Amino acid sequence: MGLNDFWFLLIAVLWTGYFFLEGFDFGVGILTRLLARDRQERRVLINIIGPVWDGNEVWLITAAGAMFAAFPVWYATFFSGFYLLLVLILLLLIVRVLSFEYRHKRPEESWQRNWEWVLFASSLLLPFLWGMIFANLVHGVPINSHQDYAGSPADLLNWYAVLGGLAFTALCTLHGAVFTALKTVGEIRGRARAFAARSAAVTGVLAAAFLVWLQTDRGNGATLIAACVALAALVGAFAANTRTREGWAFAFTGAAIAATVAALFLSLAPDVMPSSLNFAWDLTIDNAASGAYTLKVMTWVAGFMTPLILLYQGWTYWVFRKRLGTQHIAEAH
Repeated sequence: MGLNDFWFLLIAVLWTGYFFLEGFDFGVGILTRLLARDRQERRVLINIIGPVWDGNEVWLITAAGAMFAAFPVWYATFFSGFYLLLVLILLLLIVRVLSFEYRHKRPEESWQRNWEWVLFASSLLLPFLWGMIFANLVHGVPINSHQDYAGSPADLLNWYAVLGGLAFTALCTLHGAVFTALKTVGEIRGRARAFAARSAAVTGVLAAAFLVWLQTDRGNGATLIAACVALAALVGAFAANTRTREGWAFAFTGAAIAATVAALFLSLAPDVMPSSLNFAWDLTIDNAASGAYTLKVMTWVAGFMTPLILLYQGWTYWVFRKRLGTQHIAEAH
């Protein structure tokens, strides 16, 4: 394996980590309206992700930074081609942060309610948009002979991308439901398990439809294995949730997300961004990569920094490992 291949693999791992961690983060935000019955229960849901949501987003910054440094041509074409969708994602990430920070700054009912709706809407739209982007990425977009995006925003709006967005949203919602059951006590815990049981079937149908389409579109033996692992993990999550084994259910939904992302990247290789105009104009792991010296320096930096990030984030999750319930929420003042 050359450094080009290593960095493609590492970027795939970074995106997998982002969707695994931010996936339940988005899911819990969605559940603030679908599961919580009052403001106190919404505060419980917000508090179970409060200590970790910003750390989860480090994976996004790292993945984008790695693309910029290791594959500058890929980064340039990717961010120019998906410019409008990525700007919308950036705005949604910003207002989502504000919903966490501003919601409790004023006591008025309308103020808090509006920011709670912002949290719900941004958490719902973000995984949908990410799903659309990655579905379009593997399906192929108009790239010309100069390695530039040659399409329009309308080219990104297609049924394949919409299905990818729905599948990602459903996966994140299910992931968030089992995380809620894992991190709460009392009545909300039981309702989270019931919600996860109901949503598992919808998630399975959407994920299966998208993965089958992916397999027929750009699939190979490796993507078929990853797709089967993802669907088997969803079945395992449903079984574990039924038996109130919340830790196992969370592991299985995380495995389903990881296997789905793996299927996407496995279908890409050896490309990083296929062209729908001419396969000779595809961006590949070789023609989109930085020079050997740059990749070598990046490898040393990554080898030093990655363990530190993992240790810090693991410590954060350990410190805030306790379950929460409405009895732990102080009265608003």
